[in-house]
Amino acid sequence: MNFSLEQGKTLVKLARSTIFSKPIKVNNFHEKFGVFVTINSYPSGTLRGCIGFPEPIYPLNQGVINAARHAALNDPRFMPVTDNEEVTIEVSILSKPEKIIVNSPDEYPSKINIGKDGLIIEYNQNYGLLLPQVFTEHKVNATEALEMVCEKAGLPRNAWKEYPCKIYKFQAQIFYEKEPNGEILEK
Repeated sequence: MNFSLEQGKTLVKLARSTIFSKPIKVNNFHEKFGVFVTINSYPSGTLRGCIGFPEPIYPLNQGVINAARHAALNDPRFMPVTDNEEVTIEVSILSKPEKIIVNSPDEYPSKINIGKDGLIIEYNQNYGLLLPQVFTEHKVNATEALEMVCEKAGLPRNAWKEYPCKIYKFQAQIFYEKEPNGEILEK
């Protein structure tokens, strides 16, 4: 993944237009990527919605539209975003998740690069995903990141050590608004 800032700006504008009016016409981004759209209240920065698709199941343009719509209206943790809310939009374009192979669970932390890797954990019917920026924002180490993703999946914090979990890592290219409808930057 190597999207330009201009491409990132287009994707963030596509997400915003999907949430607050109708999707702008975008004639490219037909390659499939995993993608998440995060909505934060402004100026507090508190999470307002975050939904996406870890696997590359949609062309990127359609993935952004679908993720934006669901993050704004269907995130079960929040009421739907209203037309007059002040929010900032962030688009994370994901690499394909790769399974972390270890001989012993104690090896997992050494295989995770905080600041670069996001994590997915699967165990039976439990599933959790955290984007790379979550670990950076919370200033955690790799062990704490594993504990956080376990909690996200509804598992005990030490499940990554105690249960036969599948753990995947992925990277993301992240574009975000500094303020509502404002300057768009890359993280």
